[in-house]
Amino acid sequence: MKSPNQIENPDVILIGSGIMSSTLGAMLKELNPELKIQLYEMTEELAKEASNGWHNAGTGHAGICELSYTPSYGDDGEVDVNKAFEIFNQFEHSKQFWGYAARTGMIKDTHEFINPVPHLSFVYGQEQVDFLRSRFKKMQAHHFFEEMTYTEDVEEIRKLAPLLLEGRDNTPIAVTKMERGTDVNYGSLSDKLINWLGEQDGCGFATSHRITDITKTGDRWTLEIKDLNTKQKFTNTAKFVFIGAGGGSLPLLQKSGIKESKGFGGFPIGGQWLICDKPEIVEKHMAKVYGMSPGAAPTMAVPHLDTRIIDGKKAILFGPYAAWTTKFLHIEGKMTDLPGSIRTDNIASLIKVGLHNIPLVRYLIQQGTQSMKTRMGELQNFYPDAKEEDWQLIDAGIRVQAIKKEDGDAGIVHFGTEVLTSEDNSISSLLGASPGASVSANIILEVIKRCFSDSLATDQGHERMKAMIPSYDEDLRLPEFADRQRKLSEEAFKSLNCI
Repeated sequence: MKSPNQIENPDVILIGSGIMSSTLGAMLKELNPELKIQLYEMTEELAKEASNGWHNAGTGHAGICELSYTPSYGDDGEVDVNKAFEIFNQFEHSKQFWGYAARTGMIKDTHEFINPVPHLSFVYGQEQVDFLRSRFKKMQAHHFFEEMTYTEDVEEIRKLAPLLLEGRDNTPIAVTKMERGTDVNYGSLSDKLINWLGEQDGCGFATSHRITDITKTGDRWTLEIKDLNTKQKFTNTAKFVFIGAGGGSLPLLQKSGIKESKGFGGFPIGGQWLICDKPEIVEKHMAKVYGMSPGAAPTMAVPHLDTRIIDGKKAILFGPYAAWTTKFLHIEGKMTDLPGSIRTDNIASLIKVGLHNIPLVRYLIQQGTQSMKTRMGELQNFYPDAKEEDWQLIDAGIRVQAIKKEDGDAGIVHFGTEVLTSEDNSISSLLGASPGASVSANIILEVIKRCFSDSLATDQGHERMKAMIPSYDEDLRLPEFADRQRKLSEEAFKSLNCI
């Protein structure tokens, strides 16, 4: 797949074809139609790495069901839910932008990338039940989560998610539910946005093109590019470069040499899913069900039993099972990626993180080498009657957790996406993991505010951004915005055919 033309010396070059680059490209072209934009992707097809439908959970992360966003008790003795409020508010930006894209024809056939699927939080054992009850009490009091319901009633839970009860003993259980959850195929969405972008004047995209070097020459960046089909190399220049290459971002960022990249490292975590597509089982389950994170597991490894709708076909996914890897990318990665990323400026942080996270490393190795029987045991905590012959194991892609220094210490960035931008705002890159794809519009807004502030500062630019994301300069968490949030959410869901 390839755009009919490549744009020489454009204003913007986007690296990678996932949800971040596709969102930035589409937003920038709508914000300033005069911009010339070129995108490069090294795989043969668009969005085949982290944004691919089977390489992520496909959850529209809104803080609704993800218990890892509310991990601790606050000073008042109740669960701290502020992170869930933040994620919900950021997901509203994504919904609004996707709704705008659907209404204006940027994307068509919305059911190919987004479908309504209820979101449930599920716990078992009295300690977990007490935690979920406290969480519900705090969340349901806010207008974001006013439609959330809570139950410990077995028969009610059976109606919500029958598989959770099949073969279960009398252990205390509880569930919260939000009806308006979503299943999202970020790969399909990225593909739609990039194909739209490629049809606009002054824009193009090319697959099977690898960026091999990035250097600054005057006020422009020069990129060395290899056409993987012809094996020929050429260069292209741009005023602004965006590195949205997922796990491949860190090596490219290091090639740029900007001072902001110094000290950053990457900690790759592989993943796998168990998948079931047997109709008699799949039809019993229509929900995304998230549980509690086990011990040393990274936040991206919180177990969940999900309905997935990809290419029009329903399936059930369980996992993810984490695994140790030194690759930064699932398709194009190499086992030398991690050692190759080590520099004098980040080696101390990498060593310190390794020494201080031995339980995590041990967990990743254990996860990657466990038997199918052990994996089924974890699934059976959710679905006690699950049978091994009904499930198959598939790879779930790779996430590179950013490692950085804070207050002289080194740590893994478990939550959010780190946005790195040069001092002159001419190059920007993303590092990090969950819940990046879901809050992509919010993350890209931050890039635009910093690097394209001139376009936003005009009356026309402000009006165009308000059309794309009506609440971009408002905080919908505040009580005075409750009615506006309800209205904007309703409009977005209608545009996306999710109600």
